[in-house]
Amino acid sequence: MFKAIAAKAHIYLADGTVPNPTKDAPGELTGKVDTVLGILAWAGTAAGVAGVLVTGAMMAISMRRGEGSEHMGRLGMVLGGCVLVATAGPLVTFVFA
Repeated sequence: MFKAIAAKAHIYLADGTVPNPTKDAPGELTGKVDTVLGILAWAGTAAGVAGVLVTGAMMAISMRRGEGSEHMGRLGMVLGGCVLVATAGPLVTFVFA
């Protein structure tokens, strides 16, 4: 099967051009999608801030009680999520634009 695909690949790739499809989405759709993505980005940022606050409060309560706990791992996961939310838009723009 691979040989059959490789045999026909030269027909499509021989001229060296890479397909570049046009962006022809309707304006109404792109406006609504941008609104939804903006709301999701805001919600992700709010969830990250809430996660940092909750983790900090749990760390403070544990320290006050004298309990040792693995809050640094939880804080690392929250901060990693914050970085992912913050860089999602620029990464997609870099890859697809």
